[in-house]
Amino acid sequence: MGLLSVFLNKAPHQSTISRWYGEFKHGRVSLSDDPRVGAPKTAVTQENVDAVRKLIIEDRHISKTSIQKILHDELGVRKLVSRWIPHLLTEEQKAARSAVWVFQGEEKPTKAVATFVPKAGHIATIPLNEQRTVTADWYTTICLPKVIIDPRKINPERRIILHQNNASSHTAQKTRQYLTEENVELLDHPRYSPDLSPNDFFTFPKIKNRLRGQRFQSPEEAVDAFKNAVLDLPANEWNKCFENWFERMQMYIDLRGEYFEKQ
Repeated sequence: MGLLSVFLNKAPHQSTISRWYGEFKHGRVSLSDDPRVGAPKTAVTQENVDAVRKLIIEDRHISKTSIQKILHDELGVRKLVSRWIPHLLTEEQKAARSAVWVFQGEEKPTKAVATFVPKAGHIATIPLNEQRTVTADWYTTICLPKVIIDPRKINPERRIILHQNNASSHTAQKTRQYLTEENVELLDHPRYSPDLSPNDFFTFPKIKNRLRGQRFQSPEEAVDAFKNAVLDLPANEWNKCFENWFERMQMYIDLRGEYFEKQ
């Protein structure tokens, strides 16, 4: 009790003291660790670096603190908007569209929703039901019609500009053909730039805060809660989102694709 009263939670456990007592009883006099055979253990090996590199490519939401040293010192990346991205972009990367898509991990069934938001507010939320991954068939027959065809029933001459990334379902020949037939213009999204995606820097953080701590009994209930949370966002919030987006894009143009820090 003497050590505990003095050192409180820093005091060694009783089992540790018993082990020390046994060591010194049998003749140990040094307080230092014994020499060990082989090189010191380290997490930063080429094998681990390659493994982490693969993880980052497959999932840019990765945020494990145990690989911080590899990410920062070995790969030279930093974190922007909860995703790991390279410090420096090549000209090719600046010109390419994003390879990051919300539906990741084909090994497991995917439960997700696709959300489309114009400046006036929410237009459609489409759940991904009864299939493993997003495909061009699903995207062109179920998803996009709700975004393109339904609004044009009201205004057939309406101009539609679609902002999306470089997911395989987006770049498939079937999708490109569908968008051409529907006279939809595409707005390219710079690679590794979640801070230029309204869903990443506005919609998802807003909805995440509103739904934090809630539990749902079924995927359907969760989707309904997501829809309601999106619909509850006032029009002035969406206006601010798009104004912010245009400002960010102008900064991106002015800096020729280089990163910029939040002012």
